[in-house]
Amino acid sequence: MSTRSPKSLVRPLVHSLHAYVPGEQPKIKGLIKLNTNENPYPPSPKVLSAVKNAVDARLRLYPSPTAQKLREKLTKLHGCRADNIIVGNGSDELLALAVRAFVEPVSEGGVPRRPNFGSRGARPSETVQYFTPSYSLYPVLADIHGAAKNEVKLKSDFGLPGVAELQRGKIWKFDAALTFVTTPNAPSGRGYKTSELEKFCRAQKSIVILDEAYVDFADENAMKLAMKFPHVLVARTFSKAYSLCFQRVGYFVGNPELIAALHKIRDSYNVNGLGQIAAEATLGDLKYYRANFKKIISTREKLGRDLTRLGFRIFPSRTNFILAHPPRFTAQAWQQKLRAEKILVRWFPFPEVKNYLRITVGTPMEAEALVKAVGKISS
Repeated sequence: MSTRSPKSLVRPLVHSLHAYVPGEQPKIKGLIKLNTNENPYPPSPKVLSAVKNAVDARLRLYPSPTAQKLREKLTKLHGCRADNIIVGNGSDELLALAVRAFVEPVSEGGVPRRPNFGSRGARPSETVQYFTPSYSLYPVLADIHGAAKNEVKLKSDFGLPGVAELQRGKIWKFDAALTFVTTPNAPSGRGYKTSELEKFCRAQKSIVILDEAYVDFADENAMKLAMKFPHVLVARTFSKAYSLCFQRVGYFVGNPELIAALHKIRDSYNVNGLGQIAAEATLGDLKYYRANFKKIISTREKLGRDLTRLGFRIFPSRTNFILAHPPRFTAQAWQQKLRAEKILVRWFPFPEVKNYLRITVGTPMEAEALVKAVGKISS
């Protein structure tokens, strides 16, 4: 019997994809993990208790399909209505849904839908736009969907170009179907003023997603822009600041019509029940987490000073990580040397940041171990 090879059964578009590469997950004990921007402190005891108490006969039941109780708690936090909020399996799921909901694909199975298609010839309705460097998932999501990409470089200090500058350059598309802005920026840690973001959002004609995964470690946030502009969505997550990476819970806040469109294409029960319960309990103990934010920020500032003293160039950060330009050796070499000292940090092979290390802010003890290892390697 003759059959087609398994490879031939896969869509051509999928063959051409480059998957998102997450940070290394330790396979041996004893490593200090400073490479994936996790919160070094555990969830609140109240959260742990709520999750343990929920491990009962409810496990046989489906969870709330809309995470209703969680959305109601979030309305009190953000001063909005439940129809302004959608909860996802991490904010990553919602970023993917946004591409599917708001962007027209330009190809089917890797084949252009119309002749003479090129990146310059893409229609605004087919374009996903973002600055570089930023979250490396954005181009992956665009490629999966078969959308066009418009990448525009940030300033040399990772600052956001002004509207007038973008207009002069004629590279930026103010009518692109979907624009992602990571704020504060990753992987640089650079923070952006809300007033700056407001000018940017006002100039954009189509949907803007302000991806605020790290905003709890910054001086200000842009949540009010989701309420002010009907084309702006703000993305938040319980992973980075709220120690719930394991549960995968994120959400969007924005105009009810945009939220309703996303609801139409999400999975029926997209957020697991234990995750919903954990997030609800988190919102009931914000005092615990805000104290942790202060500890992380304090450790971040001290770590930056200590590494500067050892010859590193540190960019100001408004996140729970720092971007560091190391001395003497290449950044990739430093990553390997630190790994030999049982410390994991992140190195990206992208042109804008290949000379830097991204270092998660851990506990004071972990930061001290890193500084000690850097001193040993430098000597």
